Amino acid sequence: MSSPIPLSPKPADVEARPPRLSLFELFVKFLGFGLLAFGGPAAQIAMLKRELVEGERWISPQRFNRLLAVMQVLPGPEAHELCVHLGMRARGRWGGLVAGLGFMLPGFVLMMALAWLYFRIDFDRGWVAAALFGVQAAVIALIVRAVEKIGRHALTDRRLWAIAAACAAAALAGVPFWLTLPAAGLVHAAAWAGRIRLVAVIVSLAAAAGVWAAQVAGGMAPPSFIGGAPDAPGEVAALLLFLSGLKAGLLTFGGAYTAIPFLRTDMVGRGWLGDGAFLDGLALSGVLPAPLIIFSTFVGYVAGGPLGALAITAGIFLPAFAFSMIFYDRLETVVDDERLKAALEGVAAGVTGLIAVTAAQLGWGLLSSAGPSWSGPGLGIAIGVVSLIVFFRWKSPFAAPVVLAAAGALAVLAT
Repeated sequence: MSSPIPLSPKPADVEARPPRLSLFELFVKFLGFGLLAFGGPAAQIAMLKRELVEGERWISPQRFNRLLAVMQVLPGPEAHELCVHLGMRARGRWGGLVAGLGFMLPGFVLMMALAWLYFRIDFDRGWVAAALFGVQAAVIALIVRAVEKIGRHALTDRRLWAIAAACAAAALAGVPFWLTLPAAGLVHAAAWAGRIRLVAVIVSLAAAAGVWAAQVAGGMAPPSFIGGAPDAPGEVAALLLFLSGLKAGLLTFGGAYTAIPFLRTDMVGRGWLGDGAFLDGLALSGVLPAPLIIFSTFVGYVAGGPLGALAITAGIFLPAFAFSMIFYDRLETVVDDERLKAALEGVAAGVTGLIAVTAAQLGWGLLSSAGPSWSGPGLGIAIGVVSLIVFFRWKSPFAAPVVLAAAGALAVLAT
């Protein structure tokens, strides 16, 4: 009697693993994802899950969801970090590097081309300025929508709401974020542990340091709105732009939108570019197949030319590569360390308050710079309100590019 033929293992019994790919094949695969990365992080993550988790089974759905939870509390764009992690599962650290580069390359190249073209547009033509005004108003609505989405996940109890409000008030008072955000994390971690006296000590020390920074040392006063486009790229040193990008990359908790207040503090606060060009960069990033954080390439180009664009992009993406490549085997332990998780939740709440303040400052500045006629602030308010309503009601990856284009066209028709 012959021996029974062993049954093939069920798919659930086999650990999900990537196929054998060369580094070049891995790069091309993630380059293809980068070319289709429209619609922001939610659409990008859904694409990766559909293709690599449900389709090709590079990783189990359960582990993918745990990793996504980690990426949402760590700095950096989640979709890009997932690409790096999945690339490492396929070919180690070199695989993570080529996967991350492939995913970001299309957006980077397109943004460099648009930044070059930006300085070859005749902004003296009235319809061009009107179109930019309409797009900028819609971009502010997009940021407001992002504040609501980030806040819905980050502000889950009254304590986190209080932290967000305190950080927002501190920002309005000119207290720098490098004081408020660490304090936010420490306060929430101490409160989670029930150490109320320590909370009081941290709040007292942070308040004293904030008063000193805002009044004695000058703090970081909110930058004033400067509209219009520059005539030529600036000459800011590449090292300064790299450090600015690195600082923002280390603080982008909860998605790319959280980089906005940090980059604006450096870029606009130091006079490297105006809010008008800053908003233009955000608008262009909203229509490209790339993480929204690619707007840093544009502002780096405006501030320091092509070398500045390369420097700030390298700085802002470095943490996204580093966290996945260095801590690959330990990332999932983040969601198991309740103390660390509590601290990161406090920082995320504080960042939410900072983004809300930045959106308000940008909106007020845009309307103040538009002039007294209805075709100025009135049109800006109308476009912003309508855009915000559409963003709330239209859940589509193509909502941002369509609304931004429509806002620019409406402004041209109305002026």
